[in-house]
Amino acid sequence: MVVYKLTKCVSTFIKVGEKALSSVNNISIWRLRCDHYANKPPSKGPWRVLFLGTDEFALQSLQALYHTRQKGIVSRLEIVTAYKGEENAVIKYAKKHNILIHNWPPSISKDEFDIGVVVSFGHLIPSKIIDLFPLGMINVHGSLLPRWRGAAPICHALINGDQETGISIMKIMPKKFDIGSVIVREKVQIHPNETYLELYKKLAILGANLLTETMNQLPDILNTAKPQVETEVTYAPKITPEISFIKWNEMTAEQVYNLQRGLLGIHPLRTYFNNQVIKLLDIKAIPESTKVNCLREKEPGLAIYDKKNKILYVSCQENSWISVGTVIIPGHRPKSATDFGTGFILNRKEKSCIFC
Repeated sequence: MVVYKLTKCVSTFIKVGEKALSSVNNISIWRLRCDHYANKPPSKGPWRVLFLGTDEFALQSLQALYHTRQKGIVSRLEIVTAYKGEENAVIKYAKKHNILIHNWPPSISKDEFDIGVVVSFGHLIPSKIIDLFPLGMINVHGSLLPRWRGAAPICHALINGDQETGISIMKIMPKKFDIGSVIVREKVQIHPNETYLELYKKLAILGANLLTETMNQLPDILNTAKPQVETEVTYAPKITPEISFIKWNEMTAEQVYNLQRGLLGIHPLRTYFNNQVIKLLDIKAIPESTKVNCLREKEPGLAIYDKKNKILYVSCQENSWISVGTVIIPGHRPKSATDFGTGFILNRKEKSCIFC
């Protein structure tokens, strides 16, 4: 009787142990499966997106992502932004639409978001942040990469006189800006008289549309990315006030006009006159076909006022000329071509003055 009870107890203990061991094994297998799927990029949306951007250019893409939530493309959208002083356009939009805002650098966990989208952000993103996203991070860039890598691609395309530009969506890579493989590009033509703000708005809209198309084709479209051709790289460094000074001994009229197009709304063009810095506005390049008696070959930087036609001309390289509509001299109100011509040129014996 005692032996039977002992045997029954041992048997029960073994069965309970086996059941417990089976449960442990099942838990281990479940954890392995969870780890496996956690490390595997998601195969379909809707996507959890962390957006990084700061300005009006970025705002167009943020708005596009916000509207894709209604179409089931994006399930979660939060932003990271950085600013000093006044709130930027991205923050204002996020607050208006109750989008959660993270400071830079963000405190997020691995796999909390599927993909990071970067547009006009201005910060180099390290590997430890890029690696938090199963699908990585992508960037909407305002040029046809590898042409015009850097902070000011739109300005430099105009200053250089490019006839076309566009949008590139590329993979974000650490250590350097704008070096990642390009997922998709789209070209646009640049109008000969198009200015910075006009092209900026056009490319912002194009970038938002191209981003939406890219999101629709995730994750497969990421596999189509192609490395940039390093021999075709040009750089677009940040615009500083120094670039706005006209180099009369180096620049043709067309180059001066393109400089104005690329900086319009950022910096006015500058030059030296009577040992002080003045600003030249409303510049136009004079066509070679224009026949004006006073426009003979002159020293670059020579300013002449055509009293008959009320035009202020300035000589440039290769016997080319620009006209200037407005001159701003420190301590004076803005002067029209006529005001400047009568006040600073026609009263001189030589009927001209030099900008340098």
